Amino acid sequence: MMQIEDFNNPQVQKLPNHLKQYIVAQNYEHYTPIDQAVWRYVMRQNYSYLKDVAYYPYIKGLKRAGLSIEYIPDLQTMNNHLAEIGWGAVTVDGFIPPVAFMEFQAYQVLVIAADIRQIEHIAYTPAPDIIHESAGHAPIIADEAYNKYLSYFGSIGAKAMFSSKDYDLYEAIRKLSILKEEKNAHPADIKKAEKMVLFCQENLGDPSEMALLSRLHWYTVEYGLIGTLENPKIYGAGLLSSIGESVTCMQSDVKKLPYSLDTINYSYDITQAQPQLFVTPNFEKLIEVLEAFADTMSFRKGGAESVLKAIESKKPCTAVYSSGLQVTGVFTDIGMSKTDEVQFIKTTGPSALSHNHKEIKNHGKDYHKDGFSSPVGKLLNETKNIEDFNDEDLAAHQMNIDAICTLNFESGIIVSGVIKGILKVDDKILLISFTDCTVTAGKQTLFKPEWGVYDMAVGAKITSVFCGAADKEAYVELAHISTEKTTAPVYDDKTQKLHQLYQKTRDIRTNENEIELCAEIFEMLRTKHREDWLCALELLEILQPIKAQNLLAKEIKIYLSMKALNEPDLTKLINDGVKLIYNPISQ
Repeated sequence: MMQIEDFNNPQVQKLPNHLKQYIVAQNYEHYTPIDQAVWRYVMRQNYSYLKDVAYYPYIKGLKRAGLSIEYIPDLQTMNNHLAEIGWGAVTVDGFIPPVAFMEFQAYQVLVIAADIRQIEHIAYTPAPDIIHESAGHAPIIADEAYNKYLSYFGSIGAKAMFSSKDYDLYEAIRKLSILKEEKNAHPADIKKAEKMVLFCQENLGDPSEMALLSRLHWYTVEYGLIGTLENPKIYGAGLLSSIGESVTCMQSDVKKLPYSLDTINYSYDITQAQPQLFVTPNFEKLIEVLEAFADTMSFRKGGAESVLKAIESKKPCTAVYSSGLQVTGVFTDIGMSKTDEVQFIKTTGPSALSHNHKEIKNHGKDYHKDGFSSPVGKLLNETKNIEDFNDEDLAAHQMNIDAICTLNFESGIIVSGVIKGILKVDDKILLISFTDCTVTAGKQTLFKPEWGVYDMAVGAKITSVFCGAADKEAYVELAHISTEKTTAPVYDDKTQKLHQLYQKTRDIRTNENEIELCAEIFEMLRTKHREDWLCALELLEILQPIKAQNLLAKEIKIYLSMKALNEPDLTKLINDGVKLIYNPISQ
């Protein structure tokens, strides 16, 4: 594994290896002068509007998170500031699977997409980018009630059960978001990717735990409002980072509904503006709703339904016996009684046994490389659970080391062999190992003596099932890394020259001795780069307060006004930018 920068941040240092696989270098030097201008434009517009509708003091929040309106943040500065409030930040390549995203949150680490949106998508991008992740999420992290919710949500989300179709949808969304941010993406490819997302969405079937939990996340962390229905404030990062939707979301045609558990019934489309938003009276309400949903999840309910969800996911999951034994693997079979009680579970492929999220010695995936299977339940005509047997109980059932023992389960499963070991932890029997063992269920043989040692899990019930491994580090759970990668842009000669004009403009802002260069830059823009508008806007901002430059400022303003008039896609962007220049907001 490549060496990962930890920024000397305690939270980043605590990240386990399976999460570190997602981290990429920020490569700050890859941000172009246009990228910096895009950041600055969005942040200036955000502050102008959000100072009145954001839940928290926007500039104060930015500063506490190590962010500035003037330039794209670097991860080291952010981590220096976030460490003071017990958080950290890392950069990743676009969308990562929701379960990984959640687990980063549980470790109190913000996940930030390293890329920044193209100028063509300056108002909104469906792809995660550094504007959304840092300027949206980071400023509110300082609010203690909110960051507790965020990290607790992560710990719950990391255990949510996926369906195999969730993975298909994730890959489809990731591919579409990458294509939409590629400068030279073919329209036909985008159309095809959009159809695939739609197909996946329409064929999800019943939403999984993760799908439902993602809705709660979407309508709180990303698109949440707080306060009253009549006068809500914005705290969701998706709204805070969208200079378009942060305004339109407050209009009356966007329904404002009280936040409750019923929110899980509202699906969402990442490519569209939200038709409704949910308002919480306070952050404590968010935790209340999360708790109510968590009570319905497999990791708290266990039982046959939860094991069936694990089988459908086709990914490594963990089932927990009532004894405390944790079985990790890809679940492929289950035995059930007529009353839907679990009688038998089976995994296929590398499996591992753990207790308290620590792998049991000699019971890792190398030892159980072909899978694991075991009965669940009580012995026939026995009221006491095997896990609670004391020495007298064991002797009464001839369950002694090196003794031949036959166990008849209520389910009809019979285990017969020589006991070679009994693993007991905290007065609970977790595992009984047999040699010369036969396991049958009616006429079906489940295990034969020649197959070697039979390790029988002990437990009357399956009390919990959750996504992923019990001991992720020992299981060396490989992250679900997508094969779809964001592509680094290649700039032609004309674009590189435009970058130079942006850089010169940026330099003039800090060195007024070069103000005379503005005329030269503007001449190049209107003769060689007529498609551009943001650099001209920055020139106007520099020149507007300088009386000696009134004529040039007026000429640039007319140029921008005509562009706004003739190019509808730019009308609002240009007009909002000009308005802010002539009506500046003090910070």
